[in-house]
Amino acid sequence: MEALIKVLDRDGGVKAAAKGEDRAVLAWKGQYEEGDRIVFQVPETGRFYVIRVDDTMDEAFVYMTREQLVYDIPFEEKKASYNPKAFTGERHYLTLRRAHDYEIAVYKNLAKNVLDQHGDHGCYPHACANVETRGESVFAARNAIDGVVANDSHGRWPYESWGINMQDDAELTLDFGRAVDFDRIVLYTRADFPHDNWWEQVTFTFSDGSVETVSLEKSAEPHVIPMKKSGITWLKFGQLIKADDPSPFPALTQIEVYGTEVQR
Repeated sequence: MEALIKVLDRDGGVKAAAKGEDRAVLAWKGQYEEGDRIVFQVPETGRFYVIRVDDTMDEAFVYMTREQLVYDIPFEEKKASYNPKAFTGERHYLTLRRAHDYEIAVYKNLAKNVLDQHGDHGCYPHACANVETRGESVFAARNAIDGVVANDSHGRWPYESWGINMQDDAELTLDFGRAVDFDRIVLYTRADFPHDNWWEQVTFTFSDGSVETVSLEKSAEPHVIPMKKSGITWLKFGQLIKADDPSPFPALTQIEVYGTEVQR
């Protein structure tokens, strides 16, 4: 199977396409319209790929468990958590390629995925949660792994975050889609004070059954948490204890997990 990128309209018509043996580069002229979607087809599942969905966004290093990733172009309210320049204009540049060995082996942020969307698309890492404030895109779980760490305000890009709607049992799940080793977790908690509250204590639960509870402070700086784990396929971020503060609005801007792929 070849690498393939195609842009489809709402009726499934092909607006543009490009393919290649191990990589595809699609440069096309035209405008995205509501209902459009991009299909990235990979040559082989269970492998790592580097995908660029728009020239305003970082490349995504992802692990694919399905042959196709269908990416819905965001419009209206769903666009609020993206750079307003994304998916606009008449010239677009999209790429898909197999990841190089050195990219797979390098120590990196294993949580980042700018391509993440709601639902299981077979593209990892993936974030989901049991609550997202009012169902709004600017408070979706995917915002916590999109690589944007601006945390001194809230709302539209670049201040999107995971919002918990004041829910005490809020929990975010980060699924790596494969086993990873890591030694550090970094949290960027939202720090739009005095609008925001903050968490004094949070608990991580891991796929191996282990549990780690850590204390946090009121800070706009990243919380660096040394934590060595091996062979982890997912983690949960929950049991969130907020500070005794008048504000009811703690939130998470970004979670980073630093480590390496498990050596097969």
